[in-house]
Amino acid sequence: MNFDIIRTGRAVLHVTDLEKSREFYDALGFIETESDSENIFYRSIEDHNHHCLWLKKKPEAAVEAISYKVASEKDLDELETHFKNEGNEVKWMEKGTQKAIGRTLRVQDLSGLPVEFYAEMDQAERMLQKFHLHKGAKVQRIDHFNCAVPDVEKAYDYYTKELGFACSEYTANEEDRIWAAWLHRKPSVHDVAFMNSKGPRLHHIGFWLKDPLSLIDACDVLASMGLGKSIERGPGRHGLSNAFFLYLRDPDGHRIELYNGDYLTSDPDFNPIRWDLDDPMRQTFWGHEAPDSWFEEASEVLDVKTGEKVKLSEPTLAKRKPNFVI
Repeated sequence: MNFDIIRTGRAVLHVTDLEKSREFYDALGFIETESDSENIFYRSIEDHNHHCLWLKKKPEAAVEAISYKVASEKDLDELETHFKNEGNEVKWMEKGTQKAIGRTLRVQDLSGLPVEFYAEMDQAERMLQKFHLHKGAKVQRIDHFNCAVPDVEKAYDYYTKELGFACSEYTANEEDRIWAAWLHRKPSVHDVAFMNSKGPRLHHIGFWLKDPLSLIDACDVLASMGLGKSIERGPGRHGLSNAFFLYLRDPDGHRIELYNGDYLTSDPDFNPIRWDLDDPMRQTFWGHEAPDSWFEEASEVLDVKTGEKVKLSEPTLAKRKPNFVI
């Protein structure tokens, strides 16, 4: 492995009504870098790059790409070689064909997810100490993707052995088959999680907050604006990852997790934490259950070549209700 994947970078989402989306994401405290009649580019308070979330106005909601930032342009070339040697087609999007970003490499990963890699993005003003402009959840940075896939073990093996991700925590069933896995490149609990379910789908995008109170602030602001129904689950604390959480649904049903309180995973002697599938505290440490929508619903993803929705497959492991954990 000759390439260096740094972290979760950005998400590209299709939405059907930009103004309704703007009301929701503005309420959470995202910073609108720029927009036009077809697009909104958002960044978080810590971001020094142009955006971490790109909303595109389209007739139907979907996920165009989930992206990882790499260290250099050379890493993009190495990734291209890697994927081609495996017989995978790649799609280059050259600099200038997308707003504010350098060339990007897109590929359908082995689970069918539309994955993108990039090294360069235009700079933007950091808002970290512009405290008078912070509002809502005061979203600090993008943290992770959570993906529903039909074969978690296959995804786990590929991302750890071929792409250099490390495992922080995982859930296993009675036969010790991996049901869910939390994998990282940056030294936190995860940049991506894979869950056993019908897929490929994007379950949620996780954004880091500076403190647990910011989750409460988000609830108060959304409720005061008449958007209380967008609150799907929480606030609460996960056993797995130890994080405080709040799950929200944007106007098109894309799920956003507001997230705070996980831990450092950089030590070379760190060992992955195993959770039993039947342990109720892994899902919600405090014991309250998630709604059915949280288990059953997720955003469909697009084929990087055709732009059509990817066909869904049933999970290889027997389906049980706790098919997502975080």
